[in-house]
Amino acid sequence: MKQQLTVAMTGASGAPYGLRLIECLLRQQQQVMLLISSAARVVLATEENIKLSAGPDQATRQLVQYFTELGCQIAEGQLQVFGKEDWFSPVASGSAAPKQMIVCPCSTSTLSAIATGSSNTLIERAADVVIKERGQLILVPRETPLSTIHLQNMLQLSQLGVTLMPAAPGFYHQPQSIADLVDFMVARILDHLGLEHQLMNRWGYAKELS
Repeated sequence: MKQQLTVAMTGASGAPYGLRLIECLLRQQQQVMLLISSAARVVLATEENIKLSAGPDQATRQLVQYFTELGCQIAEGQLQVFGKEDWFSPVASGSAAPKQMIVCPCSTSTLSAIATGSSNTLIERAADVVIKERGQLILVPRETPLSTIHLQNMLQLSQLGVTLMPAAPGFYHQPQSIADLVDFMVARILDHLGLEHQLMNRWGYAKELS
């Protein structure tokens, strides 16, 4: 396995973004430490009809099967789900946590908690660890319209070096499906992680626009 990354999914709409990101990371043999909030499980069931167990071990087995059926070859321990209060997991400590973390999708509630350093759940603590250790934290909020509170929280995080990447796919690559729009966002995330991909044509290489 190449490197460790922390991926968190929270209760904002946009489960397809998170699932596609994890799929791409697994296909590149990255090790994924996955954190899923209770609200994210509701979203997964609503948007993707995935009824994920609240138990981390069972959830891990479910997702390994899900991504294996998509064609991913997953090594033992490559994908691991942690519970929301698993304080002994590697992501909870600066001495062991991966230096890169993506929250996709990121609810405005999670955004607020990270901005204030509340650390009441493992997702919030993991994000706090990445910030304090000067790692790379990418948040993919999905909300509209944005209130002044949301914008202030985003500004505060941006000033701390966090990358705010709203789920706002472009259209210059002439998407033909929802999957193309999902891939646009996942491609931008992979770009910021420094990982190669061929999910979409880059600007200047797309077909000539009519």
